[in-house]
Amino acid sequence: MTIVDRGNGTSVGDRSYDAVMARNGAIMRAALGVDYAGYESGSIAFDYDRLMGDVGYTVDDVREAQRRVGVGNTPLLELRRLTALARQCAEDGLGARIFVKDEQTNPSGSYKDRRASMSIVQARELGFRGVAAATSGNYGAAVASQAAMAGLKCVIAQECYDSARIGQPEILEKMRKCEALGAEVMQLSVGPELFYSYLLMLEETGYFNASLYSAYGIAGVEPLGVEIVEQCHSLLGKAPEHVIATNAGGGNLTGTARGLRIAGAHHTLVHGASVDLHGLSMASDHDFNRKSFTTGHTGFGMPYATDPDHSDVPRSAARPLRYMDDYLLVKQGEVFAMTELLAHLEGMERGPAGNTSLAAAFALARTRPRDEVIVVQETEYTGAGKHPLAQLSFARDMGIEVRLGDPDDEIPGRSIVLPDHPSRISARYADLERMRTSYIRNAVDHVGGAQAVGGGTGIASAVDVDYLVAETRTDERFVRRTLTNLGVGFSGNGAVIRT
Repeated sequence: MTIVDRGNGTSVGDRSYDAVMARNGAIMRAALGVDYAGYESGSIAFDYDRLMGDVGYTVDDVREAQRRVGVGNTPLLELRRLTALARQCAEDGLGARIFVKDEQTNPSGSYKDRRASMSIVQARELGFRGVAAATSGNYGAAVASQAAMAGLKCVIAQECYDSARIGQPEILEKMRKCEALGAEVMQLSVGPELFYSYLLMLEETGYFNASLYSAYGIAGVEPLGVEIVEQCHSLLGKAPEHVIATNAGGGNLTGTARGLRIAGAHHTLVHGASVDLHGLSMASDHDFNRKSFTTGHTGFGMPYATDPDHSDVPRSAARPLRYMDDYLLVKQGEVFAMTELLAHLEGMERGPAGNTSLAAAFALARTRPRDEVIVVQETEYTGAGKHPLAQLSFARDMGIEVRLGDPDDEIPGRSIVLPDHPSRISARYADLERMRTSYIRNAVDHVGGAQAVGGGTGIASAVDVDYLVAETRTDERFVRRTLTNLGVGFSGNGAVIRT
């Protein structure tokens, strides 16, 4: 990659919010060691493939680096009793086989060790003395674990509370784990101060930004997709027909899908899965504790899919719309029920993130032939704070109604409806065309496109159209139609201008 000097992180200027945010680009360049300007075209497109290629590690290199720290090579387990239950709730001939990749066996208890491991490799390569991450929890534990193995200091910035300093059990459990693994946790309340505080801390410490959205982190997940294909071929003689990844920031799905392609599984369908929290704002102090899932929900999954570059790096390597065939939405009550079913039927107590995908897999299995295979590509560790009873008790304390019934009646922030029968567990399909349209709108605006267009300057070319086709997994006709509907026209030489 194009490397820049990282600085010593000791000289901090104006500490006001506006001044620190204005230095965002310079702080991030120093903290990651990458000059993102080298990948820009000056318009909508940027060279994503070169960004990923410049990581400098093959998938075999990544696997070897991870093997040395106990990451990866996790078991693929068939959930026979859950499959049998899905078949009982399906029409004759339907009920695909459900498998799960048990990522709980990684050192910190989730697939996030894969992302953290390569960030730590890069931090050591560049000579940083410490690492930092902004995270809702599991990734913080992974960074803390990998930093401890490497002898590096670690700071985690985490949204822990609302303004009344009330924290969810799941978030507090994740904070506890980060601290147990040796990290210093910046306990912050919901709001814009998280990013401001994180930037200031990076500038003051000179630590490496172990971003969830760096190319190193995504490369670290690619072996997960490769392992799924290898293990399915070994057990079943074929690649799986479906892989489901819980979607929040998009790196989980992106890295896994890239790994599937590396392993030759070009016909495997990749599904994102998120908890449906429509109507709740993730930046709202009021809404913060009226959701019962801290990650893997639409409050992250939708905005990060349609505007991936609003993350903590100038260009995110997590780009789920490039790789997503479908986007399945499940309800909070369904995930809590699936957590119980997994424990009671399969003897596996696991945390909520992977069980979001499992709920979607159970619903999808009921609609697919019995000879098809669905792989849930992650589990995560659980703990007292992550357990459904703790989360449901907290929800009641916050005034949320908890009851049995039809999960379709659930209203995020007001009710959690546990399914009164497994046949009630359903997957709802998100409107991908609408998301793709939103992505194109954001892509035009991301690099100041609106201002450039307003001045009558061509801001895109045929290269940009090709880029948007790849980003949205559509075709030139869709991209051109969408740009036209957004008020963007095409000049004779293929450049795009606002009409």
